[in-house]
Amino acid sequence: MGLRKVIIPAAGLGTRLFPATKVQPKEMLPIFSQTVNGDVSVKPIVQMVFEQLYIAGLREFCYVVGRGKRSIEDHFTPDFSCVRSLEGMGRNGQASDLEGFYEKLKTSSIMWVNQPEPKGFGNAVLMAQPFVQNESCLVHAGDSYLISKDMDYLKRLIDVYERFNADAAFLVLEIENPRQYGIVEGDEGEAGVIKVRSVDEKPEKPKTNWAIMAMYVFKPVIFKALEATQPGRNDEIQLTDAIQKLVDWGLGVYAVKLDKGYAHLDIGSPERYWEALELSYQRFCRR
Repeated sequence: MGLRKVIIPAAGLGTRLFPATKVQPKEMLPIFSQTVNGDVSVKPIVQMVFEQLYIAGLREFCYVVGRGKRSIEDHFTPDFSCVRSLEGMGRNGQASDLEGFYEKLKTSSIMWVNQPEPKGFGNAVLMAQPFVQNESCLVHAGDSYLISKDMDYLKRLIDVYERFNADAAFLVLEIENPRQYGIVEGDEGEAGVIKVRSVDEKPEKPKTNWAIMAMYVFKPVIFKALEATQPGRNDEIQLTDAIQKLVDWGLGVYAVKLDKGYAHLDIGSPERYWEALELSYQRFCRR
């Protein structure tokens, strides 16, 4: 895989989950998982995202964090004394799982970038430009996770990006109530691939039900588009608006459809967090 750089924005305030996220970053909220020996486990969703991308072969990560997000960096700092303590208590499954996480961290390159003010998802991506330089990059939200077999969605995304020589490619999923997502409109040429004509962030009247899942691949031109994007609602720069600029500039923007076999875990609101807990328990923990 030629793609090397991963940007993981994790700087949002998470106000829809207050007071639970007033001190604790929403990306550190747990979802269900399993230990290596199959026991029920809970992990921060941001750790689940990292481990998934690591298994896919990615090793260079840039986390964009904000005020009050230090606990994410602390969590991503190996502490093998904790592993030994778990072993001493006979919790070998948890100990092995945590040690595996730490070994992945040791063989990864991780940069931390601070976003001093909450200026939007797009601004967070723009702040990672020095990390990316002139390479293509993967952008993955720190509070969103996809459950699938063999990470095939990432393979499909990169395949479309490369075959179509796209300037931007991202995943979309058809959902019943898409108003809280970025929405895509376009033309389906090849089955499962939409040539994007427009994107709209959280529209009151969505034109379609195809919602953007927060995993994207970009050429470096995305940073020029972000620099040219004016702040919108709440004085924030949205990545969706920058993608629309790419479309307006006549560049190649493609959406890759996911089918209903994928489970999307999104913890952006209390209702969606509850759904994420239910889905992750069903997928990982039901015997």
